[in-house]
Amino acid sequence: MGTEGYATENNELDKWGFKPNRGLTAASEITVRGVLTTLLGKVDKDDKRSIVPLGHGDPSAFPCFRTTLAAEDAVVDSFRSAKFNCYAPTVGILPARSRDLPYKLSEDDVYLTLGCLQAIEVALTVLARPGANILFPRPGFPYYESRAAVCGLEVRHFDLVPERGWEVDLEAIESLADKNTVAMVVVNPGNPCGCVYSYEHLKKVAETAKKLGILVIADEVYAHLTFGSKQFVPMGVFGSIVPVLTLGSISKRWIVPGWRLGWLVTTDPNGILLKTGMVDTIKGYLDISSDPPTVIQGGVQQLIENTKEDFFLKIKSLLKKAADTGYDRLQDIPCVTCPMKPEGSMFVMVKLNLSKLDDIEDDVDFCVKLAREESVIVLPGIAVGLKNWLRVTFAIEPSALEDGLDRMKAFCKRHGKKQ
Repeated sequence: MGTEGYATENNELDKWGFKPNRGLTAASEITVRGVLTTLLGKVDKDDKRSIVPLGHGDPSAFPCFRTTLAAEDAVVDSFRSAKFNCYAPTVGILPARSRDLPYKLSEDDVYLTLGCLQAIEVALTVLARPGANILFPRPGFPYYESRAAVCGLEVRHFDLVPERGWEVDLEAIESLADKNTVAMVVVNPGNPCGCVYSYEHLKKVAETAKKLGILVIADEVYAHLTFGSKQFVPMGVFGSIVPVLTLGSISKRWIVPGWRLGWLVTTDPNGILLKTGMVDTIKGYLDISSDPPTVIQGGVQQLIENTKEDFFLKIKSLLKKAADTGYDRLQDIPCVTCPMKPEGSMFVMVKLNLSKLDDIEDDVDFCVKLAREESVIVLPGIAVGLKNWLRVTFAIEPSALEDGLDRMKAFCKRHGKKQ
């Protein structure tokens, strides 16, 4: 087709009133799912070895991480009861909102969502207004960036400090915030860092947020999945200092991400969120958005009551052993540095030492070539905000983890600079 043909085609298209939303395209450019899909496409199809997935946070496919039968029975019983084939109330059904509530919360503080991703969507959308900005951790979970772009929120990043166990740089928070800052996000236990924050550090976070007049969005989707020296402390215990929006789901603790049940919880004994209209705005947004499946909501009460502590202990034990194995194996790989052993979640961040590699340009190039040559999928750090780092998942079958890290070691030796 010549130039004239292209001009004719463009003229034909100009008569149509619809155009794509370019903002959505830009917002979805870097997502975990998109990057991992691209890397899977780089795998050599002639490689007979199995693909080792060290890039995602979904261990449900592995038999050792199967959820408890009590959870499965709860959902089956919910189906068979025929009581939950209906639409649910905007905020979720009462039995699902009133079970296992920590500290001084009531069911009116709990809003059920379509997984934790929708909880993020709700939190950012209700805070968005012209000129507003929000503070995100770096490294962080990239869905926040995408959702902020869609909402028109300006994003400002504060660093997590690896030398201090990936703690929040509180001085940076104060220098970044201004009169248009609406909130800061804290992910604890940490994705992608595997860190767990102490009571003392979280209290300082709350006090800093209060000083700045901003609320705290506490992403606690990995709550209770801790296996180091620190116990999990919910941000909501500091609700009397600063308003807190806590986001979570059953996906990680019960290993059922496909069930799509999450929540947003308001902790605000001083009533600031109510007085400013935030509570009404949250309810209003949920009125015009999708609900989590009613039948899954219907199983929550039984799921919580019947799940034995043995199941949670087994999952934490698996994660601890995997974290120990992963950390030890990573120490033997010459081209990466692991600043700390993970104490929670399912991930660890490792720094790529490009000076020790001969023909690797950056973290993306490393991950592409690793996928092509070794059929190992690792998430490049740029996807979570840290160029030339890697996010490694250790929540897979133990034998697959060892195999994957052995292949990574062989890859680094092959591409290492000759002495």
